[in-house]
Amino acid sequence: MDYHFVYKDVEGTSTQWDDIQRRLGNLPPKPDSFKPPPFTPAADSEFEHKSKDWIDERTAEELESLEDDPDMDDDRFLEEYRKKRLAEMQAASRVARFGSVLLITGSDFVREVSQASADVWVVVLLFKDGIAGCGILLQCLGELAARYPGTKFVKIISTDCIPKYPDCNLPTILVYNNGAVKGTYVGLQHFGSRRCTPEAVALALCKTDPVLNDGHNNNNNGSKNAVVEGESKRLIEKFVKQQEDELEYFSD
Repeated sequence: MDYHFVYKDVEGTSTQWDDIQRRLGNLPPKPDSFKPPPFTPAADSEFEHKSKDWIDERTAEELESLEDDPDMDDDRFLEEYRKKRLAEMQAASRVARFGSVLLITGSDFVREVSQASADVWVVVLLFKDGIAGCGILLQCLGELAARYPGTKFVKIISTDCIPKYPDCNLPTILVYNNGAVKGTYVGLQHFGSRRCTPEAVALALCKTDPVLNDGHNNNNNGSKNAVVEGESKRLIEKFVKQQEDELEYFSD
């Protein structure tokens, strides 16, 4: 049976004898007693004050989930701002829908072209590498794809799309909407031959249908008229600039 007993006082306390020994330098200084840092509760987003800046930081999914939030119901301004912000984000998402010329194969054609949404126009370029006209037209379509991200642009090797399609017909553009062919353009002659420009291609595509869409205008006629007006202005400005450059060159 163990009769030894060691008394332990509260942590950090010291005896009078120890204090004397510390003053004489016989013991090291008394360590500071441990003090935990003050408690600060973590921020809870559920109870965070909702403001205009707070809404700006939310994603589209988070804004949709706030539809039944009681804080939104109690603050008409915040609710209206939430709806406006959500509409802006959804519109921006639609604009960024396409924006480049997508390379597809024969097995992709039905999914990417024939089964495209009814509200989407699809511009299909039949091409082959090494044919100069194809390179010229592809460069023009690349500029138009970036300018009109509401329109889908794809390219496909001609014989991958139509077996034994003659090279003399290249480049060829097919325009699709709602699963049907709405326009066919064989060769560069429709766009100014070797001098074809993105503006000339745009004007040709919009002669009968509102093919090109910047993603902001849902009215077909309005969208078509805006495209024709804008591309005509660009074409004139480009022609005037070219004339000025030629005059400057010959005057030097």
